[in-house]
Formats: sequence, structure tokens, C-alpha cells
Amino acid sequence: MCNLSTKLIKSPCVFVAKLIMNFLAHAFLSFGQEKILVGNFIADFVKGKQINDFEDEIVQGILLHREIDYFTDSHPLVKAGQSYLRKKFGHYSTVITDVFFDYFLIKNWKDFSSTPLPKFIEDTYTALDGYSDVFPERFAKMYSFMKKDNWLLHYGEIEGIQRSLTGMSRRTTFVSKMEEAHLALLEYEPQFQVIFFAFFKDLETFAFAKLQEIKNAHGRH
Repeated sequence: MCNLSTKLIKSPCVFVAKLIMNFLAHAFLSFGQEKILVGNFIADFVKGKQINDFEDEIVQGILLHREIDYFTDSHPLVKAGQSYLRKKFGHYSTVITDVFFDYFLIKNWKDFSSTPLPKFIEDTYTALDGYSDVFPERFAKMYSFMKKDNWLLHYGEIEGIQRSLTGMSRRTTFVSKMEEAHLALLEYEPQFQVIFFAFFKDLETFAFAKLQEIKNAHGRH
């Protein structure tokens, strides 16, 4: 959900690492619709007129992904969470907040879905595999690593958060201190959990309504 400018990034590797943080939430917010899921996953790899290369429902998923990103980046609760981080981490607080929210989604999965998380993740990979022929080249390369290493569970543990943010920190142009961000989660976990629950319920409601709006605009009811 973060839109960190690539101007802040030294290597494409950190851009890919940044994207890991969004996938579980975007999978959940595809509401069990396979082509919406595909669009939701490939959206960051589709630029300009390339969107015209995909069928309607995949385009709808791409558009939904972008709406989710905008809603998240501008939401006052997200900004409130970032306020705990901004003094130390500056603009990197947007990346860190997304990582923290994925952590809470995994930790509290049963509050959002009756499908066990391992089954949901398995079904997500199975659905995506069926559309591998339409994957943008860069996404296809990344997806092979995503599935192999099961990135959808990447931020479920503090150790996973620390490893990922440390890797990002090593590749950023400026001093980010992201390798220390897991300590902020440990310090402010109760506050972030309250913010996450309030925000994510709001996001789920928004995404469901926005998807219907997008479908209607594309002639799908």
C-alpha cells in the first residue's frame, strides 16, 4: 500500500522487497475473485497503456489495487501510526507502517476470515498459477521467489520483519534506520494494534464498495 518514491531507492532489489509487504492484504481484499486477485497482484508492474493489454476483470483488479493504495496513504489513522515513527525514520515510516499492518493482519487473521491462513495462501497461489501466461515479465520473475519462499507469511514474526527491513536499509540511498524499526513495533505494539483494527475494517469496507463501483463503471454487475 505504500507508494515510496523510487528516487529514494538505490537498487531495484529494495523496490521488490518493498512490494512484499502488500500482497497478503491485497489478496484478502480481492474478495475471492480470481481475476481481481491477478490484477491486484500485478498492478505495480503495469504502467501506462500496458493496462489495455488485459481483460476487463484483471483491469478492475489493477484499478482496485491503486484505489487501495491511495486510500491507505491518505487515511488519518495510517498517518497517526506513522506519527510514532516519523521523528526517527522520516519518509521511511510509510514503508514501516505497511510492514507493521501486514504483521497484525497475519497475527489476527481469524478475526477477518474463517478460512485458515495456510489454506487461504495455498488457494491464492493456486489461483495465480492459473493466470501465469498474463503476468508481466518482472512480476513473473518475482512471483517464482514469492511462492518458493512463501512471502505471504513473511511478516508474521518479529524476526521476519527485522530481516526484511534490515535488507531494505542496506539498499537505501540515505540513512533510514529501518534495521531498528522492529524495536518500535515492540515498543508501540498495543497502539499499532488499535490503529490497525480500526483502519483495516475501514479499508475492507472501502475496498468492497470501490470494487462494485469499478465493476459498474466497466459494465460488470
